[in-house]
Amino acid sequence: MSPELEARIVADSRDRAGWLRARAAGITATDVAQLSTEASIRRAAISKLGGGSSFTGNAYTDHGRRREPVIAGWIERNHTIAPSSALFHAEVEKRHLATPDGVGEDASGRVLLAEIKTTNKPFKTVPRTYLRQVWWQQHVLGAERTLFCWEEHRNFQPLHEEPKFVWIDRDDDEIARLVQLATTLIDELYRRTTGNDLPTSRAMTPREEALHRAASRDAYRALALSD
Repeated sequence: MSPELEARIVADSRDRAGWLRARAAGITATDVAQLSTEASIRRAAISKLGGGSSFTGNAYTDHGRRREPVIAGWIERNHTIAPSSALFHAEVEKRHLATPDGVGEDASGRVLLAEIKTTNKPFKTVPRTYLRQVWWQQHVLGAERTLFCWEEHRNFQPLHEEPKFVWIDRDDDEIARLVQLATTLIDELYRRTTGNDLPTSRAMTPREEALHRAASRDAYRALALSD
């Protein structure tokens, strides 16, 4: 991992309490995976402020956590992408956060990521929510490609000797859309935690926009997050 990426690590999921606190201060891949409409933005804001589901896991998520290190080892052996438990912030906007399952580089020094899933339902195509997670991680780390790797199971027993995988290339149009949705979520959190509306009578100048973003950087505090 490059020194530039190492400098952007803000927490590690092995310290679960610290990791959750750090995630609560920004917008994560889990957050943006559910963003598509105004209603979904409202639901995400409520969830980040502690008013949503208190889901903390079940047998399926427990299985995924047990299998992830095994699958990550297969990825490292076959694709030289090292396992990672680090939470990174984006280069410019430090509230944009992501915890990819693997981080590596290709021969040209371009950042490559890995994302691991376990499922009891075969994928015909990569689900849209997972694609949003992948694109967001690419945005945060400046990655060009992600190895999306999944393992099918029945009754928590893997069905195949090796996981299935597909490469997902960076999509700057989709990333731009997600960044805009994340900005809207941040603005919604700002309204809910300060009671102040954003200026609407006229468009803000670039300087006013920058000042607003700086003022709202620590305007909200999430009380609870699920995985």
